[in-house]
Amino acid sequence: MYEVFLKRFLIASLAVISMSGIANADFNDEVNCMAENMYWESRNQTFHGLLAVGQVVMNRVHDPRFPNTICEVIQQGPTKPSWKDPSINYPIRHRCQFSWYCDGKTDEIPEVDYQIYEFIRTMALKVSQDYFDDITEGATHYHAYYVTPEWAVTKTKTLQIDDHIFYRWER
Repeated sequence: MYEVFLKRFLIASLAVISMSGIANADFNDEVNCMAENMYWESRNQTFHGLLAVGQVVMNRVHDPRFPNTICEVIQQGPTKPSWKDPSINYPIRHRCQFSWYCDGKTDEIPEVDYQIYEFIRTMALKVSQDYFDDITEGATHYHAYYVTPEWAVTKTKTLQIDDHIFYRWER
């Protein structure tokens, strides 16, 4: 059942890509950034959990208080120059907006997860095109249910999906 759904979803998405003429390298980079973020932040969650994490990124892209591209939103955080080459900046460990991006661990997708990653990448394409209605009610932040970050008291809780609690940053 799942494999049939996955194949139909992938075929429909490929048709959208070919009809729209999307082949732009910058666009593909943005989709890859979104897919990696959705994978590392919520690969063990349901479809709605994956979708909500992607929609938080898009809500930030559309909000002038955040950077205006998917990759810039995901990679947002303080940096420091490399000790080998000061012209190259690296994110400061554990200080990024999305924890996986600067946790010091490898970002290589394990071979065993290639199929789920391709599914997530297809979802990322659709999320980046605002294909789905926003199920997060405008959320710009989230965290795992088992932690309580300081910023949570300053945001409006919108919902909980799977292991994540979502919040909107009021204007």
